[in-house]
Amino acid sequence: MVYSWRVFALNPDTTAETQLVLPKTIAVDGPAGSGKSTVSFAVAQRIEYLFFDTGAFYRAIALLALEQHVDMNNPDEVVALAQRVNLDMTPDLKDDGRQCTILADGRDITPRIHDPEVDAHVSVVAAIPGVRRTLLDVQRAIARRGQIIMAGRDIGTIVLPDADLKLFIDASLEQRARRRYQQRLDKGEPADLASIREGLQARDTLDSGREVAPLLRAPDAIYVDTSDLTLEQSVEAVYRLIMEWRPQR
Repeated sequence: MVYSWRVFALNPDTTAETQLVLPKTIAVDGPAGSGKSTVSFAVAQRIEYLFFDTGAFYRAIALLALEQHVDMNNPDEVVALAQRVNLDMTPDLKDDGRQCTILADGRDITPRIHDPEVDAHVSVVAAIPGVRRTLLDVQRAIARRGQIIMAGRDIGTIVLPDADLKLFIDASLEQRARRRYQQRLDKGEPADLASIREGLQARDTLDSGREVAPLLRAPDAIYVDTSDLTLEQSVEAVYRLIMEWRPQR
């Protein structure tokens, strides 16, 4: 199924939102820069769900590996790190723009998981089968806590294959690069559009081509192309899809 903002029509039955039964688990997948995390977080805030970007845990492992001088070209060392650290997340929000709080052995590492050096290594960490297996049970345990929107690259296919609702949020490479470029400018960080585009393209190749849990659209996921949508339109589109969801009988 392909979702287009231009052809969207709200089902009259969804106007009585308070009477709806919403999906308990919502799986959102998509490539880097597609807006899946930003959109999912905004929707989660709107419907009062927990938002969890599983990529944050891979970023956490990459950060810890950098801090502890673990050789990320040695999968056994990275897996050992993932096995000994206690990762958790809470919905606690602070004034630094975070979408949740990531804890490593009780230490708040949220502000650093998006450091440029972490950006450069997270795909390598995420491609290690042992790391993915180690974090899988943790991710599923968090999903069992309650109403949740979980975003990543293998949520609908691997992490939550039985999720009530699955979405695949996508955008063109050019649009994704422009969004990342603007995000860095807004933060006062140096940014080069061509380099960002090359980085995203390399990330796409690695994420889609890895042997374990590649980036794939689940057969039953609704495809949402945000290339021509503003952030507000993207949020509204996903929100309405959730409102129109009905349990399978």
